[in-house]
Amino acid sequence: MEANYHLDFLRVTEAAALSASRWVGKGKRDEADHSACEAMRHVLATLDMAGIIVIGEGERDEAPMLYIGEAVGTGNGPEVAIAVDPLEGTNLCANGTPNAIAVLAAVVKDEGYLMHAPDCYMDKLVVGAECRGVVDITLPPRVNARLMAKALGKDVDELTIGVLDRTRHCELIAEIRSSGARVHLIPDGDLSVAIAALDPDSEVDGLMGVGGAPEGVISAAAVLCHGGEMQARLRFTDEAQRARAQAMVGGDIDRVLQTEDLAQGNVMFAATGITQGDLLRGVRYKRGYALTESIVMRHASGTIRRVETMHRHVARYTF
Repeated sequence: MEANYHLDFLRVTEAAALSASRWVGKGKRDEADHSACEAMRHVLATLDMAGIIVIGEGERDEAPMLYIGEAVGTGNGPEVAIAVDPLEGTNLCANGTPNAIAVLAAVVKDEGYLMHAPDCYMDKLVVGAECRGVVDITLPPRVNARLMAKALGKDVDELTIGVLDRTRHCELIAEIRSSGARVHLIPDGDLSVAIAALDPDSEVDGLMGVGGAPEGVISAAAVLCHGGEMQARLRFTDEAQRARAQAMVGGDIDRVLQTEDLAQGNVMFAATGITQGDLLRGVRYKRGYALTESIVMRHASGTIRRVETMHRHVARYTF
């Protein structure tokens, strides 16, 4: 695949972020999500590829925008599997709180793989490169916290682990704190914090806990590009979910999934900040232009770029 495709995907997330940013703090999550989806679809349509959405807003007829199975691109070029979250953190955007991002992961079909994740929960453990090969999701969280601290050359009370602020995580939070480690509570959207955990300069050292499985696959794409490690287990609320996962994933669906079970090969990843966050700065409006901050990664080349872009014609991204 052409080397500049990952920069084309950057334009896609920038457009979604700029469009969603018009709704920051206005309390209208659906309007923000719609705006981000339409902007992302508009730019995807201009790319020379035969793209197919493998993770999106939902199945055809159940989601009006960027549905699973939707064809995107001009149809000329390679077949590309694409996972998108045009607005990760709809409540965060609506409330003007940190960590709303626009994100995309992609891979040419004959060069790699993105798991078509069932719409269920996923227990996740994400760490950066220094902790790769050290942690084990089947161990108690307090043990993993101590192992991480040792690998990072920190005292355990200097370690910070991101966890979604949910009732289901009460025991997890208590156990992490009992180890001496700190907990960074996430109100919504664990994807941006999972990616931040990969960056040695961020203030988050890892992610633990249960979140969405589709978001887990997109996180795994970033983990693969960054050289970190992700371990995961699918979690089901009923037998219908389990049966659906069995048909989609196959094999032992209760097994521990490793990074390359979720994403493998020449994966590309792009994310753009919408609100200020642990990973990226949000969209900033100045007199006559806007500024965005993004991260773009390509596994094949091992490159990770942070990109600040000035947008002089912001109105073109309004949907």
